[in-house]
Amino acid sequence: MGQTISLNTTRMQCIGAYLAQPAGKPKGGIVVIQEIFGVNEHMRRVTDGFAEAGYTAIAPCFFDHLETGVELGYDEAGYQRGRDLVTELGLDRAVEDVASAAEAIASAGRIGTVGYCWGGTVALLAALRLGLPSVSYYGARNVPFLGETPKAPVMFHFGEKDKHITPDVVEKHRQMLPQMDVYTYPADHAFNRDVGPQYDEASARLACQRTLAFFDKHLAQGA
Repeated sequence: MGQTISLNTTRMQCIGAYLAQPAGKPKGGIVVIQEIFGVNEHMRRVTDGFAEAGYTAIAPCFFDHLETGVELGYDEAGYQRGRDLVTELGLDRAVEDVASAAEAIASAGRIGTVGYCWGGTVALLAALRLGLPSVSYYGARNVPFLGETPKAPVMFHFGEKDKHITPDVVEKHRQMLPQMDVYTYPADHAFNRDVGPQYDEASARLACQRTLAFFDKHLAQGA
């Protein structure tokens, strides 16, 4: 469904991005923010799903700043390489790239973001700093930023069996951002990733329904 395009960034460097268009007039636009594994087949499929739901969806290839075409596996080597890459990239540059991607699809209408794992924290920052309505899936790096004043609404999804994001961490989200929706599911970390053992179909489906309702409210109806 989608295609790879070149995306101009604020640092005068082009990076790749996977762009998927809806069949008809878009309801709005969504920047899809990857896990630490790059814009791989799974993330392209997630992006296609938002296009099928009526949104112009774009997934920036953040790692192109460092190495072109990164698509990592879910083994220990992939995890380690992904962690190294996101550390080297930094969150500030990722937020800048989200802004560039949002500008690239501005003709679609109102723009929001959705992010997964590392991308979940980038999505939170997009709401805090860019004013983009955002959905954050199991962002393990969120806590240092919860004291910032949001410029847009955020929805959070967490797995109750997630050993990296414990119940007290989830509760901090509720306490520090009481105006935002925080949902938990009887699932592990990465429960939306349908290519691994952590996938939980029922939880993923419910979270997706809530995510699309969020975007329909804040993007489609907010236009």
